[in-house]
Amino acid sequence: MAERPRFHLAFPVRDFAEARAFYGALLGCPEGRSSDEWVDFDFFGHQIVAHLSPNEAGHKQHNQVDGKAVPVRHFGTILSMTDWKQLADRLVEKKITFIIAPGIRFAGQPGEQATFFFRDPSGNALEFKAFANEEQIFAR
Repeated sequence: MAERPRFHLAFPVRDFAEARAFYGALLGCPEGRSSDEWVDFDFFGHQIVAHLSPNEAGHKQHNQVDGKAVPVRHFGTILSMTDWKQLADRLVEKKITFIIAPGIRFAGQPGEQATFFFRDPSGNALEFKAFANEEQIFAR
């Protein structure tokens, strides 16, 4: 089986020290290259780039998804169920404030998934999810 492509995402942050503490120390994302205006992180095998742009970070729009207010603008990744549980437990232990606490969405339906949402220090919303059966990722 061929290796899956990696995605690249650039996003605004208000402060690099906060971004490094959050993405590097809390989430465990190794730092790559950087400059005075951006920092690369290895986000679970994908390249994300925090760009210094304090006035652009954080958005508040939401849509209803399975009865929850999901931030329209968000990013994240799909983890194995084991890795998802470990990350959720670590964030609960660190007393992270969740937008949507760890739980199951679409229970008993196609696409059933474990998910949670929270914000980075700049207000960017992140979602982490896992599927008991990866064949359900695009189920209709």
